[in-house]
Amino acid sequence: MSRKVETVLFFAATQQFVAQTCWRPLADVYRSRDGWVVKFELPGVGREDVQVTIQGCRLVVSGIRRDWILEQGCAYHAMEIPYGRFERTIELPCGMEPQRFQLEFRDGLLLVRVATEGEQR
Repeated sequence: MSRKVETVLFFAATQQFVAQTCWRPLADVYRSRDGWVVKFELPGVGREDVQVTIQGCRLVVSGIRRDWILEQGCAYHAMEIPYGRFERTIELPCGMEPQRFQLEFRDGLLLVRVATEGEQR
């Protein structure tokens, strides 16, 4: 592959990455005796940059992961970590109205504990 073709492919891939405006964090969903536990993978995201809302049966986690550079004068060579806005919606079983939730950040994970109607924590 010629140098010119490699350069064009690199910039095309970079433009596609920049055009992506929202990424989706991975999540695990667990049923507990008190309701639900949903774990989101959010390494590099500060607690102050996350919003959690419950809308009926939907749990919505959104926010932003900010890029920071270790040294001044660095230029990107390759980027695989998504930065910028993220959002993830988890549909919990219908007919369930969450009354309250608790948040816990630990080691790059966000745990959302949702107590369900009629269940006490």
